[in-house]
Amino acid sequence: MVKMLKAPFNEKRSGSLVYMTAETIPVRHAFSTRYGGVSGGDFASLNLGFGRGDPDENVLENYRRFGSAVGVDVDRAAYTRQVHGAAVRVVRRADGAAPNSPGGADCDALVTAERGIALFCFTADCLPVLLCDAVHGVAAAVHCGWRSSVQDILGAAVDRMLSLGARPGDIRAALGPAIGAGNFETDSDVPDALRAWLGHDAEEFIYSGAAQGKYNVDLRGANARRLEQLGVPRANMALSTECTVACHDKYWSHRYCSKRGLERGSQCACIEL
Repeated sequence: MVKMLKAPFNEKRSGSLVYMTAETIPVRHAFSTRYGGVSGGDFASLNLGFGRGDPDENVLENYRRFGSAVGVDVDRAAYTRQVHGAAVRVVRRADGAAPNSPGGADCDALVTAERGIALFCFTADCLPVLLCDAVHGVAAAVHCGWRSSVQDILGAAVDRMLSLGARPGDIRAALGPAIGAGNFETDSDVPDALRAWLGHDAEEFIYSGAAQGKYNVDLRGANARRLEQLGVPRANMALSTECTVACHDKYWSHRYCSKRGLERGSQCACIEL
């Protein structure tokens, strides 16, 4: 049984398929879950990741079902090919392609100022962030792993949005399901990188770990703070409270699956003007 959650995130259903939406985003968008696909075994059931051992025909059918539920054309969309960096690609409607298309560019964020093309990024513990300035017609989908975060992928994405006419005060954000601070145990390199990225603001999101030399990091909170630094009002943000590790039955979690020797799939966040 899927537990219904209150705003700022809401669960939506289309048959057995379940996805999340955020109160702050006024255009079509979604954060996928594991529910409602055709994949089996470790990949059950809505896996959106190719090349992990799940037959391509299953993954394609999962995309078809997800697109039908959300109302986006997955065969004419834009997809990140993530490298845990800070590259941002601006796309147009003419760039739309199928999810298994060999085209595209290595990037962790997509930005558009055109209607009719859905932007997709993918996660399995990393933080998905959707951005939208509906006043000026600009949107972005951003994959915020800790490496891309500290390379300031959000700063790069917002900068590209501004170059297309967006204004910081009009940007609305949804920070989706991701690994929570309680399960994101790290060595000192992650806190050190956060401090270099956020300055003194980083300390609020770093905690001493249970073991000596270990730390816990609130990646979602840190990225919300970066958006504030960039001029996005906190009132314009929705932050999911769900941890992908703790909610591993609902979301794909790399950390949960790898510790247990399980294959794992990927979920997506998508947005369309």
